[in-house]
Amino acid sequence: MPRTITVGVDGSPGSLVAVDWAVREARYRDVPLRLVHAVRHPAEADRSLSEAEARIARRHPDLRIDSDRVAADPVSALLAAAEDAELVVLGSHGPGGGVAGLLAGSVALAVAGRSRRPVVLVPGGHHQGEHRTGGPGMTSQATAYSDVVLGLDLKDPHEAVIELAFDAASRRAARLRVVHGWSPEPYAPDGGGTWQSPAADGHSLCELLDPWREKFPGVEVAAQAVIGTAGTHLAEASADASLVVVGRAERRMPVGAAIGPVAQVVLEHSSAPVAVVPRV
Repeated sequence: MPRTITVGVDGSPGSLVAVDWAVREARYRDVPLRLVHAVRHPAEADRSLSEAEARIARRHPDLRIDSDRVAADPVSALLAAAEDAELVVLGSHGPGGGVAGLLAGSVALAVAGRSRRPVVLVPGGHHQGEHRTGGPGMTSQATAYSDVVLGLDLKDPHEAVIELAFDAASRRAARLRVVHGWSPEPYAPDGGGTWQSPAADGHSLCELLDPWREKFPGVEVAAQAVIGTAGTHLAEASADASLVVVGRAERRMPVGAAIGPVAQVVLEHSSAPVAVVPRV
């Protein structure tokens, strides 16, 4: 059975934006799309699923769609559905907050913090697509794709995070912009300690990416080591990105969800969809 792109729906405008993004991703990967609605009231779920299915059928009649109405709490249902998915896609509040549906708040964060598969959170206001803005009279499809942006921690790089970003850029024929946040180490009071320059970090970043450039030779890579908090730089970079990719921090408590400070900042302020990748 092929893995799917699985998207949570709840009937809200925000979840329909997530459905649109998930449809594009399913077409990029040539895999089926799975709609999941977890709710206690079957009639409500049927309406939401029917609306999403009709929306997809009008625009993409050749796309294979599976729909599941699950009588369970949304977090449990989506985590279970994630086991058979390449990606799980959910709507999110996006910058500035606002009401975007049940799945956009604590449910989305809980799934992103606990899923064993990557979770993409799509801001409720994300309607511009993934292409760069063209000139007068040009459709968005006539322009190049916006960059995929990868936030990379040189002290703790994970292959799954890097591979998803390269793969996403390759499928879109987009440039991959890699951002590493760098902070100077303070000197010890006795004058001891070492100082790592941004140039040295940039060199290490390039060395780390070299094997991935060879694996994805068609992907143009722009790597930069920037001074400051990675989350802030990634949120700024999201303004003209098609996707931002970040790793999820390891959970340090047996219960609850944790995504880490960088991912948290990016999710709160990104204007582009954010892929949160577990480090498994």
